[in-house]
Amino acid sequence: MAKDYYKILGVRRDATAEEIQKAYRQLVRKYHPDLNPDDKQAQEKFKEVQEAFEVLSDPKKREMYDRYGSAFEYATAGGGPGGASYRWQQVDTDFDDFDFSQIFGSRFGPGGFDPFVEIFRRHQTAATRSAARRGSDVETEVTVPFATAVLGGQTEVVLSGPQGTKHLRVKIPAGIESGQKIRLRGQGRPGLGGGPPGDLFITVHVAPHPHFRRQGKNLHLTLPVTPYEAAAGTKVDVPTPTGTVALKIPPGSNSGTKLRLRGRGVQPKGETPGDLIVELLIKLPEDLGPEDLEALKQMDQRRAWNPRAQIVW
Repeated sequence: MAKDYYKILGVRRDATAEEIQKAYRQLVRKYHPDLNPDDKQAQEKFKEVQEAFEVLSDPKKREMYDRYGSAFEYATAGGGPGGASYRWQQVDTDFDDFDFSQIFGSRFGPGGFDPFVEIFRRHQTAATRSAARRGSDVETEVTVPFATAVLGGQTEVVLSGPQGTKHLRVKIPAGIESGQKIRLRGQGRPGLGGGPPGDLFITVHVAPHPHFRRQGKNLHLTLPVTPYEAAAGTKVDVPTPTGTVALKIPPGSNSGTKLRLRGRGVQPKGETPGDLIVELLIKLPEDLGPEDLEALKQMDQRRAWNPRAQIVW
């Protein structure tokens, strides 16, 4: 059944390259197998999105798709432009397939040797050798979870082409940043005439974390604390990429106070690890009752303190 790649990505047929890219990234974040490990429907949808983007992000493939539909790769000579296929067939004309005796007669030299045909055979063999070319490179994109980008791990890349779908397990190095590329040698399109295959270039995008954010090799975390914890000081458990750490909060801390956990940030291979910067945020309970409010009011009245006294125009 013909596939509507525009419908799969949810864009108009006259969508710009930027609109296609934006739609693709949103769908990848939604259906990525690492984010939906037990949802087979989401995984199938992810494969369709990868296939649609592979075609619509390439101007030449998109033009052929608009002309011939999803079967455009079969409608063009030599198999068409193709996707990120991993099975291609190179067909070379062999002059042994032609019966020259029927075309030019059977009397071409002693013993049936035909110098004319031999010349053509040598020419064809030399042309085949000279036509050997390296396969073209293939580019694709993948979105990985925040923790995978920090600690390293594996993800799956799906490549679709006229001969089927290929699944690759790709190693994600620790500390990779959004926008960086991974190169897999020999995983591009096969070469022509015996030439070597091209390479696969994977642009990595990092999904956001609900609590942590990254700046270089440092990680940042906004940590809620109670008014009493901030006033009296205490120790609280803080999760880090390398395990839970007890963080000491100094007495009299305010919202915005920043504390540093050295070596608990991002650690790319062979490099010094970054730090985890913890910014305190004093958090009030959402269910304060009349007695709680009265206690806070009495504290303000006893202190006669104006926290805004320093603010001037």
